[in-house]
Amino acid sequence: MRLLRSTDIALRVLMRLAVADGSTPTTREVAAHMDVPYTHAAKVVADLRHRGLLEARRGRGGGLALTEAGRTASIGGLVRAFEGGGDVVDCEGVTNAPCPLSSGCRLRGALRQAQEAFFVSLDPLTIEDVAAAPTGPLLLEISRRQP
Repeated sequence: MRLLRSTDIALRVLMRLAVADGSTPTTREVAAHMDVPYTHAAKVVADLRHRGLLEARRGRGGGLALTEAGRTASIGGLVRAFEGGGDVVDCEGVTNAPCPLSSGCRLRGALRQAQEAFFVSLDPLTIEDVAAAPTGPLLLEISRRQP
């Protein structure tokens, strides 16, 4: 399974903010440190803010800060939320016609079960867990470098 780019960015933004050493980096700074386009990071930050996982303040002294909900957010829940409820395979394909196997296909159900097992395996992990050492110090080191 391959994650959407927005899911990847969301997880990395939250991880970076989990190790914030008292600083409140801006969306532009976080995007530069993660080497992602600012516009993509801004959309993801807006979504995370809407979900109550981070705070974004404008102006002097502003920036991004992780909320308690963001710190304890389940990785599985976040991945589910950003990936959506779609199937692993597109059973309509390019022609937008139903697959001729749809009435008796066992593959689609098996893939759906595998996808759910993937999410379940991530459920117990939190942002705090994945931002712990050795990841946290690496995130801070990257953030201290000039973009």
